[in-house]
Amino acid sequence: MGDVLTHRLVESFRWADPGPESSHLVSDLSGWWRDPDVLAEVGPALAGLFPDARPTVVIAPEVTGLLLGPLVAVAAGAGFLPAYKDGGERRRIGPMRWAETPPDHRGQRLRIGVDRRRLAPGDRVLLADDWVDTGAQLDALRRVVRDSGAHLVGAATLVATCPPAVVERLRLRALLAGDQLPGEE
Repeated sequence: MGDVLTHRLVESFRWADPGPESSHLVSDLSGWWRDPDVLAEVGPALAGLFPDARPTVVIAPEVTGLLLGPLVAVAAGAGFLPAYKDGGERRRIGPMRWAETPPDHRGQRLRIGVDRRRLAPGDRVLLADDWVDTGAQLDALRRVVRDSGAHLVGAATLVATCPPAVVERLRLRALLAGDQLPGEE
C-alpha cells in the first residue's frame, strides 16, 4: 500500500463518543468513505494484499461490507456476495447458509449468512471487512465457506487489532494495524 493512502486513512480517522449509554468510544470511518481518493484506492489496495489468489467471489458482512466488498471485488476481478446478519430489518428471500459467531468484542453472538445459491463448491473466496478485532464475524463466514465446499483464500481488512491466532486462522492481511491510528481520546 502506498504511503499516500496510509496517510489519508490515518488522517481522516477519528474516534466518536456514541453517548452516555456506551462504555467506550467507537471508530468513525466516515472520513474514509467521504474521501474520493481513499474510495478509489481502498479496493485495489485490499485486493492487492492477495495478488496471486484469483478469488472468484468476495464476501463481506453488512453494514460497511456492503460498500467495501464491491470495491474489493471489482479490483480483484471477482463477484461480490453480501453476508447478512440474522434478525435485521432486511428480510432474506431464498435459502441461506448461516453460521453463529463466537462472542465479539462486546461478548455478543449473532448469526451471519449468505445466499446458499450464490456460493458453490470450487469458489475461491476472499473475505473483506473494514476492521477486525476479535474476528468473530469472519470466523463465522469462514465456516460458511467451508460448509459450502468453497475454498477460503484469505481475509483482507483495513484495520487489524486482533491477536496473532486470529490472523493465522483467517489468513488475515491488513492495510493498517490499530497502533497506526490516533489513540482514543
